[in-house]
Amino acid sequence: MLQKLKKNYFLLIITFLIFYFFFNLLSGERGLISYFEKKDQLNTLKAEESLLKNQIKDLDFKNSLLSDNLNLDYIETLIRERLLFGKKNEKIYIIKNQ
Repeated sequence: MLQKLKKNYFLLIITFLIFYFFFNLLSGERGLISYFEKKDQLNTLKAEESLLKNQIKDLDFKNSLLSDNLNLDYIETLIRERLLFGKKNEKIYIIKNQ
């Protein structure tokens, strides 16, 4: 048996190396499965980044309306929405989406 093992030593080592590289190709920190997980995570983070950038632009725009040159129409809209004020003989309806 030892003689057969010595004769097939090269074949045994090649088989072991093939299994080793195939296993590391699929699994591990830099494997194929990990690559697809990281790619999905990257797409999710890019979508979140674009959403946050849009929110920042919206807040910058609202902040610019409240800066040195006050936009009175915007302030009136804020007062009506937040504080529920209205003009005389004006009816205010609050619609809640359910």
